[in-house]
Amino acid sequence: MIRSELIQKIADENPHLTQRHVERIVNTVFEEIIEALAKGDRVELRGFGAFSVKSRDARVGRNPRTGEAVEVEDKKVPFFKTGKLLRDRLNGKA
Repeated sequence: MIRSELIQKIADENPHLTQRHVERIVNTVFEEIIEALAKGDRVELRGFGAFSVKSRDARVGRNPRTGEAVEVEDKKVPFFKTGKLLRDRLNGKA
């Protein structure tokens, strides 16, 4: 599912909201998650999962085309851990 499909589904299930309002709501939720992660905070959505930021140390990598050693700088990457409800649903236990 892509963002536009999510917006359409929410708009279809909530006829009292216009598609423009639903789009603003969805965009606001995503922006708040992004801002929290950028600050280094953790975002937890009960039953769904938790977003956090993990640090990866600098290392020596390899260029796959040439095999040449390349320095890879340290960086921060987003990490998602599924919640119990989501895990159970995926494994047919709901």
